[in-house]
Amino acid sequence: MILAAAVLLVGMAAALPVQDRPGEYSAAEIDSGSRVYNAQCAQCHGPNGDNVSGIDLRRAEFRTASTDADLARVVTRGVASAGMPPFALQAAELKGVIAYIRAGFDNSANVRIGNAARGRTIAEGKGACGSCHRINGQGPRVAPDLSDIGMARSPAALQRSIVDPSSAMLPINRPVRIVMKDGKTITGRRLNEDTKAIQLIDNQERLLSLAKIDIRTLTVETTSTMPAYASRLSADEIADVVAWLITLKERKP
Repeated sequence: MILAAAVLLVGMAAALPVQDRPGEYSAAEIDSGSRVYNAQCAQCHGPNGDNVSGIDLRRAEFRTASTDADLARVVTRGVASAGMPPFALQAAELKGVIAYIRAGFDNSANVRIGNAARGRTIAEGKGACGSCHRINGQGPRVAPDLSDIGMARSPAALQRSIVDPSSAMLPINRPVRIVMKDGKTITGRRLNEDTKAIQLIDNQERLLSLAKIDIRTLTVETTSTMPAYASRLSADEIADVVAWLITLKERKP
């Protein structure tokens, strides 16, 4: 199945089962979609969805599609100009492929994707993401830069990072507490580490490189400094923030 111009799935909107909560897909649907994708689509689009020029299904980079209905249309009608034939999928198969693509090829969890415009408003207001994260050259550096997070993390991983930040925290982003041999204590976010030194951004946003020979103790925390938003945002709001984060594709100066 080549999903060539708009990423597979959305077109046969009339054939898609009506969802009580649009944009929400269960783990079972995502897992089922992965099997359909590997059987029908991977031959042309590749196992990672990036074999066709200008399209990266896993990262939601399509040529013309944006909604689930768009994707379904491409799959069911094909794209003659791109050499993609139409595919006659059952409604459940079509929904599963869309779910798999929307989940960023991550079939490990349920994922719900809302409205990106609303998500940005929530992130800039109630969510206060900009108080810690830098985005496209704006904002502090005390938390990871989100400018290209839509390419770096899957939708399911983004959802987990909002609901339970500690469970989704990458090792390189873990907070560190360092006590130097002279007694000075430094806390911050680890950026890089090798056998001789560790680089971090401290809580005053200073970039530091510390020789391990000068360190008395180095503690790497497993609890994120980011608050869990499961109790701060509604399920709809979290889905909207996930949708907005997906749109953040590239780092800008």
